[in-house]
Amino acid sequence: MPDIGSVWSELGGDPALLARVSTVVRPGALPARLPVRELARACVGACALAAAELGAHRAGRVEVPRVTVDDGAVATAFTGERHLLVDGRAPQTFAPLSRFWRTADGWVRTHANYPHHRARLLHALDVPEDPAAVGSALRDRPALEVEAAVYGAGGLAVALRTPAEWAAHGQAAALATRPLVERVRLDTSRARALPPLDGTPLLPAAGVRVLDLTRVLAGPVATRTLALLGADVLRLDAPHLPELPDQHADTGFGKRSATLDLAAGRARFEELLAAADVVVTGYRPGALDRFGLSPEALAERRPGLVVAQVSAWGAYGPWGGRRGFDSLVQVATGIAAVEGSAERPGALPAQALDHGTGYLLAAAVLRALTEQAYGDAAGRGRLVRLALARTAAWLQGGSPLPEDGAGADGAGADGAAADGAEVGTVPYDGPARWLAETDSPVGRLRYARPAVWFADGPHDWARPPGPWGADAARW
Repeated sequence: MPDIGSVWSELGGDPALLARVSTVVRPGALPARLPVRELARACVGACALAAAELGAHRAGRVEVPRVTVDDGAVATAFTGERHLLVDGRAPQTFAPLSRFWRTADGWVRTHANYPHHRARLLHALDVPEDPAAVGSALRDRPALEVEAAVYGAGGLAVALRTPAEWAAHGQAAALATRPLVERVRLDTSRARALPPLDGTPLLPAAGVRVLDLTRVLAGPVATRTLALLGADVLRLDAPHLPELPDQHADTGFGKRSATLDLAAGRARFEELLAAADVVVTGYRPGALDRFGLSPEALAERRPGLVVAQVSAWGAYGPWGGRRGFDSLVQVATGIAAVEGSAERPGALPAQALDHGTGYLLAAAVLRALTEQAYGDAAGRGRLVRLALARTAAWLQGGSPLPEDGAGADGAGADGAAADGAEVGTVPYDGPARWLAETDSPVGRLRYARPAVWFADGPHDWARPPGPWGADAARW
């Protein structure tokens, strides 16, 4: 069963600090057969504890602030893209061609939210942009054949697998040899010293410069969280690959957004890198290497850097170079089979792999900064790396819950008290109390408030999202 103690250990945290975490258990939040609520709670709790730990060090406090993890806040944040309203309008979370489709021997799920992925899917199937035409083209073809053809064309389609079928796959075998959170030292150079903090709110990442080279959704969740904690986050995108506007509104809180051609604008990027403390990447493994953005190349040019990477399948194994998204990882790893029925595949109650991995990535960055500044071996550049499919394996390592998806509530059953935390149990009455509204340059927004909470810490982002690419590419 996923719990904060196990992930805190993976992050290299002091187990004594787990006593600083309190949990509000809310039965009914994130109902599923798999322990989704427990995973979400563990990821957010570990992130909040990592933030409180770094903040205490920087403020010269003897005691780490208390952390509270509320299932209601966590569930609302994990489904934040569904609660978002822009001037009263609910965004479309999945495009019409991003869905499950029947095949000759089962099911496939496609992802076509971005225009270039949609075009590649249609090219692979040789059909017009019409759901009926796509369905007809897929109905008579085997699922694995569709998967191979669409990926071969640069698109995204994954065949439904059972957990046993995924366990027999080479990518699952590669993932099984890796930790949930990979942590590697990149060099022996000293990192830039972090100045002390005073006053409230306590912003553990204040003054930390983060270059955000990520796309939906885990990477932007991680950098949005670092921005909440005071980091100066500059998101960079290629001018020819605009982010979907509603997606940007959801994950752009606290950040600045600029466009930069990494080939033509190399000199500007090197200026940004020279002053950065953290680089977060969320593209498929190897995609940015041709621009000199592998972890090793970045650390060579900017010694002492923290590099954080997130991918769908991992940077290794037969699928190491593949594109992917949360919905597709659920289908490949057997989650969709577990959460579905004999008639149709299912899905988790949230894009929990994305959100959970995003909070874990932010936690890993915070712990790396703590180790650099205050650890026994201070300094040294660090690489932290996570994969959605590895997070899926962690989720599936817990026993499936009852068919009604009610979950195993109570201090002993759900692991909330296993870490020595104080636990309260109250009913879940919906997301309303964890939603807020604000005016922004992109319209009036209703959004999910932050789930990361610790005493004296921030309760909201310092700035709302602005238009995609509207800021200058400079610190």
